Amino acid sequence: MSSLTLAKTIDAIAKKARAASRLLMNVDPDKIGDCLRIVATLLDEQKAAIAKANRKDLALTKDKRLSGPMIERLTISDKTFESMKRGLKEVAALSTPVGATFDERVRPNGLTIYKMRVPIGVIAIIYESRPNVTVDAASLCLKSGNAVILRGGSEAFFTNKALAALFGRACERAGLPLGVVQLVPTTDRKAIDLLLCKDQEIDLVIPRGGEGLIRAVVEKSRIPVIKHYKGVCHVFVSRRADISKALPIVVNAKVQRPSVCNAMETLLLDASLPDASKKRLLDALIDKGVVLFGDYATRKLVVGVKRATEDDWRAEYLDLRLAVRVVRDVNEAIQHINTFGSHHTDAIVTEAKKEADLFLRLVDSSSVMVNASTRFSDGGEYGLGAEIGISTDKLHARGPMGVADLTTYKWIVKGNGQIRS
Repeated sequence: MSSLTLAKTIDAIAKKARAASRLLMNVDPDKIGDCLRIVATLLDEQKAAIAKANRKDLALTKDKRLSGPMIERLTISDKTFESMKRGLKEVAALSTPVGATFDERVRPNGLTIYKMRVPIGVIAIIYESRPNVTVDAASLCLKSGNAVILRGGSEAFFTNKALAALFGRACERAGLPLGVVQLVPTTDRKAIDLLLCKDQEIDLVIPRGGEGLIRAVVEKSRIPVIKHYKGVCHVFVSRRADISKALPIVVNAKVQRPSVCNAMETLLLDASLPDASKKRLLDALIDKGVVLFGDYATRKLVVGVKRATEDDWRAEYLDLRLAVRVVRDVNEAIQHINTFGSHHTDAIVTEAKKEADLFLRLVDSSSVMVNASTRFSDGGEYGLGAEIGISTDKLHARGPMGVADLTTYKWIVKGNGQIRS
């Protein structure tokens, strides 16, 4: 479409979303739950059509030369279908945060003052590759009373279009306002730039994808952005670790699904951990096909470990590659994480409570774990039903963002004729 037509299309989408968001504030929350359950039913009914759209997208990736991890994220498998349906039903069953009150106080003059949860308004989600984000984002935005504008990547255009259409049908059946869920109907990248200028209609932008996409959105946006640059996640295995716990945690954190942001990218080993235990951990990873990049101490332990550079300490590999470093103690582990990490998710394996407490207190990340795999850093695993993303910011929201994180609040003041003297 021409530049003028594209500009008019984006303007119309933004204005329609703003109008729909205001109407949605007066909708019975039960209707939103009904809508999400209808989408879950439609996923079953339209499974063949969605799979066909996904195959069309996958066929086009041959010309785009996408990486293996990108293709894996793009594919809608039977497991993905079940996950989307389960997420919809779980979000539908959640209590709505909208209207909840908190932080109440009664002033000496008799005024009652409290905060009330309200929707943010209109949220734009800009994402790459994973078409299941269409379902997760739309369901969470609706449940929190927000209108949403979806702009997926060109590589998943046909799948996203098929999934977004389900929300259109479900909203109509449930009696929700037209325009509460909209998909930008073009792969033209100029559409993103136009969206990012609509600060009068759009209240928040959440980008999900590679670091390049997120930095580009931050640089261009006139609208507040919640960021998730990358997931450089660590597991530190202490000298006080139970190796029978450490071994499955380390393998799971790297191998279970290496292409996602909560997979471990750097393994830190306590220098005082027995060499036999260190070697056991490294051999287990190598047996799973993991290519290791290590410091001098690591390379002395196992033959074939490649030499790590400082770039490896900052790398988000998203595949079966892993940086490994031997550190003096928990303090050096914390220093390494806070220097090279991305404030996403970091874990310690230890049986010492004092050491665990120190790690929890000083590691500056959105999720910090003790004796558990970093792979648990996920909205579904945290009981949020689904997530809109994992924020590595510190303001408004941090970590996996669920329904409550898509609300803000307003002050409510109730009086009986009071005036200020």
